[in-house]
Amino acid sequence: MGAAASRGGSLSHSDHAAAPLAVRMRPRTLEELVGQSSLKAAGSPLHQVVEGGQSLSLLLWGPPGTGKTTIASIVSRSTDRRFVEVSAVSAGVKEVRAAIDAARAELVATGKETVLFVDEVHRFSKAQQDALLPGVENRWVTLVAATTENPFFSVISPLLSRSLLLRLESLTDDDIRGVLVRALGDERGLGGSVTITDEALDHLVRLAGGDARRSLTYLEAAAGAASEGEITLEAAERAVDQAAVRYDRQGDQHYDVVSAFIKSVRGSDADAALHYLARMIEAGEDPRFIARRLMILASEDIGLADSTALQTAVAAAQTVQLIGMPEAQLTLAHATIALAVAPKSNAVTNAIFAARADVAAGKIGNVPPHLRDAHYEGAKKIGHGEAYKYAHDEPFGIATQQYAPETVADAEYYRPTTHGAEAGVKERWERVRKIVRGQDG
Repeated sequence: MGAAASRGGSLSHSDHAAAPLAVRMRPRTLEELVGQSSLKAAGSPLHQVVEGGQSLSLLLWGPPGTGKTTIASIVSRSTDRRFVEVSAVSAGVKEVRAAIDAARAELVATGKETVLFVDEVHRFSKAQQDALLPGVENRWVTLVAATTENPFFSVISPLLSRSLLLRLESLTDDDIRGVLVRALGDERGLGGSVTITDEALDHLVRLAGGDARRSLTYLEAAAGAASEGEITLEAAERAVDQAAVRYDRQGDQHYDVVSAFIKSVRGSDADAALHYLARMIEAGEDPRFIARRLMILASEDIGLADSTALQTAVAAAQTVQLIGMPEAQLTLAHATIALAVAPKSNAVTNAIFAARADVAAGKIGNVPPHLRDAHYEGAKKIGHGEAYKYAHDEPFGIATQQYAPETVADAEYYRPTTHGAEAGVKERWERVRKIVRGQDG
């Protein structure tokens, strides 16, 4: 750790000609930072830290390749502070304390402040995170901690309360395209030494999946495989060893593949569903979009035939949010297979559509008097709540009384199927409905 501290961290002298393209092209100012418009806005907390030189510790939460390490570098560079990086993978409590002690000694001896960057802070144990607190609390260091996981689950409360939490958003395809185009022409990057075809550029944008660092890594590999100074689609495919997926997230192919994915799950073909899931993942589709579609399908096409389907879909969406890609592909595959093999029923979907159709047609009716609010003085004088039967006092906990308005008193919106667990629901619901409506012999 001592050697690392004396060097000023891994980012301080990494912009030489032999450094990776992603490192050489790392933005040096907030203006160069791609995306994150709300964080860069004039007067924003980050702007005040960078431009105003405030000694405020930051906790950066966002997907990979969105600028967390870059922001730490900008804070250090723009305020002329020492930059020290601690690895959350290999450093222990001893190394953390040593870095803070060195920063404190430097502050006392020279007045020079230190930016302590901790990447993947969620990997730190509670003891390691506790070791950061004295440095943060006494402002011996300006801590910039980065995490891809929800900090409310992975970072201790004392550290959260002493840091400014900044949420970074995923980069768009246009953001990534801008990063690549700039790297092609910038002297720090490829300096115009190669050109790129539109098809190859589109391929690299898709493969990046919103990760700027990954996009530059792929571009550097493709440039090395280019012949005659041009990166073609074939060169990009060869360099990254990944075939171009014909999938436009803004066009017809996007909707066709998503449609085929949902219909395959609905049709209980797990293999076909996995094929379309793989195409979306390979093309860099937003995993949150896929998870949202699965949540909709769980109620639309499965419903009470398997009530755990919605739980599985919601859990998948939460997991995608917490861990991100590429690990989240396992969760999406898990949910896709579970929903594909689950028994199917659209009875829930038909029920709400039928009920809304009646309401839209004007079948409203008055709420029966015995169901109206009777919690205010004078309510009983006008018959509100009178003769209401409290269900828990009745046999089986079911009261025979009218609940629906007169205009739809005989409506049967929910018609359960005999598929899966809904067969049991159907049997019970038919008995219950007869008791409620006084039709039980």
